[in-house]
Amino acid sequence: MKISIINGPNLNMLGTREPSLYGNLTVSDINRQIEIKADELGVEIDLFQSNIEGEIVEKIHSLYNNFDGFIINAAAYTHTSIAIRDAALSVSLPFIEVHLSNVYKREPFRHKSYLADIALGVISGFGYLSYTLALEALVKHIKAQAQA
Repeated sequence: MKISIINGPNLNMLGTREPSLYGNLTVSDINRQIEIKADELGVEIDLFQSNIEGEIVEKIHSLYNNFDGFIINAAAYTHTSIAIRDAALSVSLPFIEVHLSNVYKREPFRHKSYLADIALGVISGFGYLSYTLALEALVKHIKAQAQA
């Protein structure tokens, strides 16, 4: 099973960017936790981060016929990008939206997601655990679909 983890803008600045909100872990630290969970689950993962909307769209397109699903933290693009939404719809893969912080405890503009209604689910507010919880859930979903 192959799962892609896609991170959007400013996540490369984790560890220094607003640590009171996002914690002290870097994206590399979070990726390591994801790798540990993937090893436990016996799945192959691909880790990707970009600050550029078009690169995220291209990455999602590249998943078609190559991956079983994906996890995405589109960051600020969650609330603005119809292009990323359309890319997710175009590949017809199961995915989970994640966020490090609880977006519903934040500014009202962060409460609207262009991805939530087409995602399997949204996991928000658990720091790096948002990713590992999403990975567990996605793997279980894909396995259940394969058995159905």
